[in-house]
Amino acid sequence: MNKAALFSQIQQKSSFLCVGLDADMDKIPAHLKSEKDPIFSFCRQIIEETADFAVAYKPNIAFFEALGPQGWETLQKVLEVIPKEIFTIADAKRGDIGNTSKLYAKAFFEKMDFDSVTVAPYMGADSVTPFLEFEDKWVILLALTSNAGSMDFQLINDSEGKPLYQTVLEKSQSWGSDENIMYVVGATRGELIGEVRKVVPNHFFLVPGVGAQGGSLSEVAKYGMNSSCGLLVNSSRGIIYASPEKDFAKVARFEAEKLQIEMKELLDKYL
Repeated sequence: MNKAALFSQIQQKSSFLCVGLDADMDKIPAHLKSEKDPIFSFCRQIIEETADFAVAYKPNIAFFEALGPQGWETLQKVLEVIPKEIFTIADAKRGDIGNTSKLYAKAFFEKMDFDSVTVAPYMGADSVTPFLEFEDKWVILLALTSNAGSMDFQLINDSEGKPLYQTVLEKSQSWGSDENIMYVVGATRGELIGEVRKVVPNHFFLVPGVGAQGGSLSEVAKYGMNSSCGLLVNSSRGIIYASPEKDFAKVARFEAEKLQIEMKELLDKYL
């Protein structure tokens, strides 16, 4: 999916919502666990109820990998029920050198046909550029994350007082463009989103941390929105685990719609 098609979805739905499919067997409603493929059933119902409001889905690959071979089969089935016009993100946080990265890219882009994959930049250009060789596919590069440990490295200043995350932003722009690179920028760092936006004014951000992690959607839009929206705001637990009962999918729809209504107001305000 190219940038124009993604922005078109945002405009059509008045939404920049990404639903994170962190499908944890220990957290899904108990009544699903007797089914042949509980995780698929859970994800399918979430997708069916939230697709009106979501412009992206982000399966967290770890939750599927943990199930072994069955998990990979489940993931493929989940992908097949996501409407084709909705952007898909393999939240895999891959990144290795040379042929290894190329094989990771082939797995997610050719074999599974994801639109994008999250990639860790720590090993540099030769760990990222193999992912950028695929037309209309995206690298979502970890830049400024919302976890507590992010401060261990991402905010360390060099001799010129420049934080490491800013070096990542600047350097990576020579690897690709705003048509094939996005950045992960955590929602819990409101004013820092504005600092990131100054360095990469035209790129899309994948923004986790809204909802259960305490990030403010209005702050994200204030500091991060650009002329093509430039934001995919992810909510996982706040939507998919809003209810542990048989009504879980209906409640997920309600929570997704609440976010979409707020997003529409923000789009009307800033675009």
